[in-house]
Amino acid sequence: MRHSIRSQTPSDHRDTPRSNRPARDPFGDRSTKRPERAVLAGVLLPNTKADLRNPLGELAALTESAGVQVVDTMIQKRTELSAAYALGKGRLAELVERVTAAQADVVIFDNDLAPRQIRGLEEAVGRKVIDRSELILDIFASRAKTREAQLQVELAQLEYTAPRLRGLWTHLERIAGGGGGTAAGAVGGVGTRGPGERQIEIDRRVVKERISFLRREIAEIDRRKQREVESRSDRFTVSLVGYTNSGKSTLLNKLTNTDQFVANLLFATLDTKTVRWSLGEGRSVLLSDTVGFIRDLPHKLVASFRATLEEAIHADLLLHVVDISSTTAWQQMEAVDSVLVSLGCEKIPQLTLLNKCDIADHSAMAEMLAQHRRDVLRISALTGEGLDELVREVTQRAKGDAVDVTVRIAHTDGKTVAELVKVADVLARRYLSECVELDVRVNRAQLRQLRGRYPGMTVVTSEGPPSDTDAEGDD
Repeated sequence: MRHSIRSQTPSDHRDTPRSNRPARDPFGDRSTKRPERAVLAGVLLPNTKADLRNPLGELAALTESAGVQVVDTMIQKRTELSAAYALGKGRLAELVERVTAAQADVVIFDNDLAPRQIRGLEEAVGRKVIDRSELILDIFASRAKTREAQLQVELAQLEYTAPRLRGLWTHLERIAGGGGGTAAGAVGGVGTRGPGERQIEIDRRVVKERISFLRREIAEIDRRKQREVESRSDRFTVSLVGYTNSGKSTLLNKLTNTDQFVANLLFATLDTKTVRWSLGEGRSVLLSDTVGFIRDLPHKLVASFRATLEEAIHADLLLHVVDISSTTAWQQMEAVDSVLVSLGCEKIPQLTLLNKCDIADHSAMAEMLAQHRRDVLRISALTGEGLDELVREVTQRAKGDAVDVTVRIAHTDGKTVAELVKVADVLARRYLSECVELDVRVNRAQLRQLRGRYPGMTVVTSEGPPSDTDAEGDD
């Protein structure tokens, strides 16, 4: 990321094995006893999506998730960001005073800043300055555990850094060299001469090559992930989506009796986990947990994590988990819906789960239920409230794509009969001389799965003769 490049540029470690490279950390060394202290700042622009009651609340949660202590906050309303400092000059002077008084180590902006603005702010306050996107990228980098997630985060970081490289080498622009001046001490030309220019070009080339490599690696992961997801097309799949820290992982653990990592942190889960969810009566579906969303999530990050979100893209049903106890529940829902639209998931059937109803304000919940779209359930992933109703609803949806067929199975093939009874409603059973004949109501996907696994099972129509192909149009 930006600050690590200042201390160690890509050219410094282009031949160094990736595992031996220092971690990118905009906050420097966080191994010290005292946590870094941050002053949060933001410019409220017209049509902002932030919570006006607490405009820096989310940024504060992000900062704390990064292990940094918030010591002060400052907001300014403007029609646009100042080109030089983002803030107006009066509020800039106030920011300098607050940073000094609070003994802050870093200033974190809730806006995305241009390199010129960051450079101007750092010169004015004498501290590191990072913006919202860089903070989010830092958190993602600290949470990424799998190779897939690590590659995706690194790509997003480099794509964030690449356009900012020029601004990072301004400290070399005054150095003459290589025909950059006619006399000793001459100043280099307008971005075309001297060591600064050469280092920029080196870094650009190294970053470009690394980005190309990461894109190829992620593309292969994406293809492999897509094949994996498509191989499960004969199973009814459900994906948990929602705002970060809304309770998705807790819900997955409760429903499936697993141990997905849970913490009261933003972006605690970055890697998708898919498990079998038993609905009872021998029925089951596949349930996936996905990375949490957030307001103004960097587009590059969404693009990089497309493979991780493949589970949601190809799901039969989305469970949109909403933290109904949050004062910004509506804004969080809108942020999630926006990301789902960008992924092309807006037409996938969706069930909204108002989670944490055990601690939510009941009047707020009533308003949500009255105004929100249909298909809403109240639940508590922690206490289990409403989960029985959720299981019934998902069961009905999984059954919704059902067909009535007649199947014939050899008397000796008890295993196939047992598997069929697990996933289908048996309407009638007849014992013929050569086989068992069953009239069943079964999900199309599960019927395809059974026919692939048990070729000895013959599917016929209730009127027609025994045939392996008579019911092909039904499945």
